[in-house]
Amino acid sequence: MAEVKIQAESRTEFGKGAARRIRRDNKVPAVLYGHGSDPVHITLPGHDTMLALKTANALLFIEVEGGESHLALPKQVQRDPLKGYIEHVDLVIVKRGEKVQVEVAVHLEGEAVSDALVVTEHPSILVEAEATHIPESITVSVEGLEIGAQIHASDLKLPTGATLAIEPDTLVVNVTAQPTAEQVDAEMAEAGVEKDEPVAAAAE
Repeated sequence: MAEVKIQAESRTEFGKGAARRIRRDNKVPAVLYGHGSDPVHITLPGHDTMLALKTANALLFIEVEGGESHLALPKQVQRDPLKGYIEHVDLVIVKRGEKVQVEVAVHLEGEAVSDALVVTEHPSILVEAEATHIPESITVSVEGLEIGAQIHASDLKLPTGATLAIEPDTLVVNVTAQPTAEQVDAEMAEAGVEKDEPVAAAAE
C-alpha cells in the first residue's frame, strides 16, 4: 500500500468551539498517539484527508509544520451522521517494519450454483501484517460453490507477509439454499411485518 503524504498544522485550541472553527475552514482536527509518546494534536487539510481515508487502512505520512513527521494509520474516524464529512480522526503512529493488527475487507468474486444464497458471515478479517504492507482486501472465490459449502478463515489465501489474527475455524462465508416465498412470508409474519396486498386492477 502506497504512503499518502499529508501536510499538517500543530493545534493548540481544543474543545467543541475550536473544532467547529477548524471544520469551518475545511480542515479536520486530529490526534497522533502511540509508541509511548505524548498525544500530538494536529489539524489536517479536509479535502486531502477525505481522499486519503477513502482507502481502508490508509498509510499516512504526516508532516507537521516545524519538521516533525510521523507514519500513521487511522484508528478511529468520526463522521457527521447526516452529511458524512469527517469530524475528527485518531491516528496511531507506526514504524517501518513494525507488524500491526488491522481489519481487512473480504471481497467475494464469482457466483455459486443457482438457488444458492451466499452469506458473508465476516465482511472483514483481522490480520497481522507489516504496517507498510497491509493488504487492501482479501479476495474469496465462490464460483460454483454448492449449497452447504463453507469457507473458514483457514481457507483464505492471504497476501505474502500477512497472517491470521483470528481463530482459523472462524466461519467467513456460508452457502445456503435460497429461502422459498413461503419461508419469507413466515419470517415476515413472525417479525410482525404485514405483507403488502396487490393493488386490484381498475375496472374498465
